[in-house]
Amino acid sequence: MADRKGDESSEEEPTITEDVVVTKYKMAGDMANRVLGIVISNATPGTTVKSLCEMGDKLILEETGKVFKKEKELKKGIAFPTCVSVNHCICHFSPVNSDPEVQLKDGDVVKFDLGVHIDGFIAVVGHTAVVGASVDNKVTGRKADVIVAAHTAAEAALRLVKPGKENQAVTDAIQKVSESFKCKPIEGMMSHQLKKYIIDGEKSIILNPSDAQRKEHDKCEFEVNEVYAVDVLVSTSDGKSKELDIRTTVYKKTNLQYSLKMKASRAFFSELSSKFTAMPFTLRAFEDETKARMGVVECVNHGLVEPFNVLWEKEGEFVAQFKFTLLLMPSGPMKITGGTFDSEIYQSEYSVEDEDMKALLSQSANRKGKKKKNKKSGKSSSNPSES
Repeated sequence: MADRKGDESSEEEPTITEDVVVTKYKMAGDMANRVLGIVISNATPGTTVKSLCEMGDKLILEETGKVFKKEKELKKGIAFPTCVSVNHCICHFSPVNSDPEVQLKDGDVVKFDLGVHIDGFIAVVGHTAVVGASVDNKVTGRKADVIVAAHTAAEAALRLVKPGKENQAVTDAIQKVSESFKCKPIEGMMSHQLKKYIIDGEKSIILNPSDAQRKEHDKCEFEVNEVYAVDVLVSTSDGKSKELDIRTTVYKKTNLQYSLKMKASRAFFSELSSKFTAMPFTLRAFEDETKARMGVVECVNHGLVEPFNVLWEKEGEFVAQFKFTLLLMPSGPMKITGGTFDSEIYQSEYSVEDEDMKALLSQSANRKGKKKKNKKSGKSSSNPSES
């Protein structure tokens, strides 16, 4: 039986009340946005998903390698490995060398998901784009419906994740907006509070919960100086996810302990412990992929690592994702990650009809405070807020 480790430190948790912590979050956010932009720009017909995932991870390591060079003890790098999930694949698709190649095609709905950390302070980002789409080659039909639904729902969430508001209000708003476009959020998907080295903090927002999930999920109120990864995933179908016969490649180390029996498992766990912190990782990062595949099995079976399984909707359906990182500053929420969204490309026949949601979406998402006079900006509202 696995034992749980005690808390490693009783020191007070560093928060965004400290300027240096905000700086590290913003650095990680800027890097995540740059890497996301480059990976999206390379998502062209014929490009393989694996090459994009490798590119994203390589760029994250290059970007983080440029900062805090003198502080040898300061850890930095990948907070979530690059995943590229196409069409009805919901999330966590990040193939390794031995997996079959998946090539992008014109018209594919592609979700990009990655994360960066500086000294354990995490910035994650997710975005959806359609291969070959442009103002002259617009996206229509159900593809447009689901992408506009997810983006609009994310904009609603941005206006509700603020001190004094409750997580249930965010869940309900995402549901209402999605259903306006005849779509559904992915059942049971979670957005989590972020803390130093913790990507899945205790406070969370659940999407499209079943009756049982709604009863079990803890209600919470957002508070100033907290940080959240807000992850909105929406489907053209009923939002029910399933696992297919696709091997998991993304995992996260837990704080359980167990004496592993197999040599391959011990070698895998030793390499894992020396290379990675508590952040999710991909099997692509291991020197010997075959041995890593063997070694991870016993680690999963005894709870030493937690799998991020590849999830799917029904074939023929589409899933869209928008994810951003939000710092709940005293002067207002600061959005530090997000891709550029060009609404001119997408033509949905639906729109938000609910009056409460329309009123919410009409509110400004800009922060209050010293920089208020700089509001006049031509940037899309999906871009990170300036601080």
